[in-house]
This record gives sequence, C-alpha cells and structure tokens, in this order.
Amino acid sequence: MISVFIIVTGMLMIAAGVLAVHQKHLLSAVILAGVISLLASVLYIVLAAPDVAMTEAAIGSALTTIVFLFALKKIREQDKHD
Repeated sequence: MISVFIIVTGMLMIAAGVLAVHQKHLLSAVILAGVISLLASVLYIVLAAPDVAMTEAAIGSALTTIVFLFALKKIREQDKHD
C-alpha cells in the first residue's frame, strides 16, 4: 500500500514539474514548484525521514516560494516604472 502511495506521489511530482515548465504565467510556475517541494516533503515523511521532510517543507516549499514570489513582485513593479 505504501509503495502505491510513493509511486502516485512521484507521478504527481513529475506532472507538476512538467506543468511548471510549460506554464506561460510565472506565478503559476512558482506555485507549482512549491507544490513539488511540498509533495517531496510528504514523500520524505512516508520514507521515515522526518528531519529531511521538515527541512524540505521549511526551505524548499515555504522559503523558496516566498523568495520567488517576492522577486516576481519586484520585477513587475520595475516593469511598471520603466
């Protein structure tokens, strides 16, 4: 049962990655990248690596997504002023 969950989660990560690469809107791509990291942290929990899961959730999913969103906001603000 757990192996089925691992396979499904891996396939969802691959699908989110493909969708992120093919997105025309950068905001959607950033959110999908965050979803990939969130799914990876769930996968690490299932694989009994809670320390890696917490690090991935904090850094990969939360912090990286926030930094990307902040950078995207700054770029859009500069485009309006130019």
